[in-house]
Amino acid sequence: MNLDRLSAQRRTLILRAKILGALREFFISCGYLEVESPIRIPGPLPEAHIQAIAADGWYLQTSPEICMKQLLAAGYQRIFQICKCFRQGERGARHLPELTMLEWYTAGQDYRAMMDQSEALICFVANQIGRQDTIVYQGRLIDLTRPWQRLAVSEAFECFGSLTMTQALAEDRFDELMALEIEPGLDRKRPVFLVDYPAASGSLARFKPENPALAERFELYIGGLELCNAFSELNDPLEQRQRFEKELHRRRRNREVEYPLPEKFLAFLPKMPEAAGNALGVDRLVMLLADVDTIDAVVTFVPEDL
Repeated sequence: MNLDRLSAQRRTLILRAKILGALREFFISCGYLEVESPIRIPGPLPEAHIQAIAADGWYLQTSPEICMKQLLAAGYQRIFQICKCFRQGERGARHLPELTMLEWYTAGQDYRAMMDQSEALICFVANQIGRQDTIVYQGRLIDLTRPWQRLAVSEAFECFGSLTMTQALAEDRFDELMALEIEPGLDRKRPVFLVDYPAASGSLARFKPENPALAERFELYIGGLELCNAFSELNDPLEQRQRFEKELHRRRRNREVEYPLPEKFLAFLPKMPEAAGNALGVDRLVMLLADVDTIDAVVTFVPEDL
């Protein structure tokens, strides 16, 4: 245990507690119900590039999504949860295998409304900890004045990529170029919503009615940090089953763990209303507002100290 590190983190951990309090205050004031769901589940939803941690025959959740969507199907209109999530093999300056997630769902809304709400949430939290319309992250002044930029993924590839989005998909280089060219090219002086991902990158998102090649999905970047991932939620069980089967086939091809098909999830999906959902990394939000460049600086313990 690194006692010196814990002592040095006192100010950051106090700020973290204030941020958590502000997050709860925002949602409660907006009429949301805070919920809790099991951390250990029979199997995660099959998603690209996310590996679950086995736990006594089941798995530690990579997200509370399965249980929270069941609550939506049961008639809960506005719910949020702050919880621990677990992802195997994720360790780096911005990643931990055990992370803190804020996840919330709103019935009757789509991803456009969710962008508006995400702006309001982060501005509220910044204000509650004494920030106003600007913050400083890693020596750069960031203007939080609303509305924030909304940039289509295809446009981002035109601006910053060596290939178009279509070419990157055809050459199976979409994720590579996103990490190496697109994300570094985004404006770091203003928040940016990267919107309308290719359908193949939105396995749980509703496709755009006017263009089924795109998914109603966005990610929010502030100061170079990816903070959240949100959708207009898919509630068609047949379409969802087909997408899960494709993902399981991909996992089989790549010799990754094949999770059980979530039959109970698919069974209640028809009862789930149209909704928008968002998953926000609390640790990264604290990094941003504490102006630190590593996730280790904003959590009480890291695996290496245990």
